[in-house]
Amino acid sequence: MRKNGRKSDELREINIIKNFVSHPEGSVLIEFGNTKVICNATIEDKVPNFLKGHHSGWVTAEYGMIPRSTNDRMRRESKTRQSGRTMEIQRLIGRALRSSVNLEKLGERTVTVDCDVIQADGGTRTASISGGFISLYLAIEKLKNNYNLQKPIIKNFIGAVSTGIVENKALLDLDYREDSEAQVDANFVICDSDEISEIQVTGEEFFFNDAQFTEMFSLAKIGVKEIISKQKEALK
Repeated sequence: MRKNGRKSDELREINIIKNFVSHPEGSVLIEFGNTKVICNATIEDKVPNFLKGHHSGWVTAEYGMIPRSTNDRMRRESKTRQSGRTMEIQRLIGRALRSSVNLEKLGERTVTVDCDVIQADGGTRTASISGGFISLYLAIEKLKNNYNLQKPIIKNFIGAVSTGIVENKALLDLDYREDSEAQVDANFVICDSDEISEIQVTGEEFFFNDAQFTEMFSLAKIGVKEIISKQKEALK
């Protein structure tokens, strides 16, 4: 048993509230334990310059942590003053969400998913991807209904979860305390066909071996299956 009472292969409690904000095309509040993220998806009838005339759409993301989402107040980040961490995370979210969409069938439109962390306790990027997909799905469904589009635009459901090696043991879905103590920290983005969108694994001043990676990967697959099941249940 972990310090928080969970088993090594057990997710934190996940809560999903869809249509959390009324204005965006898709919106959700997702909670992974004490980590809470609002994800809003916006569709615009335009694409970046490099896609103009190519009959293809685009999916991108922005990520931020509001002041007092953590123990100490952090300053708001502007577009010109984003930290390297913030830019890396929002690029990860954008790549992950794009992998789930048939961009040609989206048409020359851009979907921007804003992920705002209102309370952080570890796993904010994986919660943002898992919640961001729900807001993206809702936005695409609204688009299809408004324009009577029959073609499938979403290719696969995707979910994301963290794993790590803490005190030489592989654990699923790390909270902040576990993440800060982790010898190895990993994030997995996996779709419902078990194919992989992205893997990030870092030895925090430690090495890891094949067996440890395999154990973390196995835990991630268990976790993502449960996350995708909860996504589908919330979207019914």
